[in-house]
This record gives sequence, structure tokens and C-alpha cells, in this order.
Amino acid sequence: MRNALRPLRDRPFAERWATRLLGAGLAAAAYLLFIPWDLRNRAETPGAINETSPVTDTGITLVVATVLALAAYFGFRDRMRWTLPVVAAPPAALLYVSLATHESPDASMWPVAWLAMVMAGSGVVLAVAGFARQFRGDGVSS
Repeated sequence: MRNALRPLRDRPFAERWATRLLGAGLAAAAYLLFIPWDLRNRAETPGAINETSPVTDTGITLVVATVLALAAYFGFRDRMRWTLPVVAAPPAALLYVSLATHESPDASMWPVAWLAMVMAGSGVVLAVAGFARQFRGDGVSS
């Protein structure tokens, strides 16, 4: 358990990369598990006026909690430059693929929405990682 909180720069090469790949896999798995593949709004029943979204509040909460926990872990344990590619990039890439592969019925603003969500999410990931980094006792801030 003690090795799980030591800085990754002190660990062997294989362990560093295995930890980073596991973190990226967990971030992607959280997205795939809790967010439906087709994120477009769709009518609840044929001819219905109101639309429903397949995304639930619980799903969003679980993805956010998982990503923030990973951001805190990697902010504490690894270099800051690895936080975005490991934690934020897998869900962002999956969201992009999901939005890009499903045709929208009318003019779509998904590229703008995707960019706004990725920028906001990346900022939060970096903020949480930076906050967690303050509790690291080795005095290194790189």
C-alpha cells in the first residue's frame, strides 16, 4: 500500500507506465460504464413533443467522481504534465467519438459543446491535481 502513494518518478519504468495506463483505462471505463453511447436527445415516444436525454444525473456524478479521484491520485503521485493525458483525455476522446459518429437531425453545435466541456473538464482536473499536489511531502513541484 505504501508504494501506491510514492511518487512515480522514483518507481521503475514499467511500473510508471503500467500505472498511467491503468489510470487512463479507469477513466475510459468510467465513461463507457456510466454514460450512454448515443448522447443525442431523442423523443421518448414517437410523436412526443418533449425530449429525454439518455444521460442520468447518477451517471454524470459517477463519471465526475471517478475522474476527480484519478486527478487527485495522479496529481499527488505523478508529474502534473501527465494528469491531462492520463485522466482527462480518455473521456474527452470517447465523448468526441460518440458525438461525431451519430448524425444529428438538424444543424449541430456539438463541436462547440464538446470543446467547452473538454476545456472546463481539463481545468477542473488540473485544479484538483494541483490541490492534491500540495499534500505531497517531497517538496518537488514539477
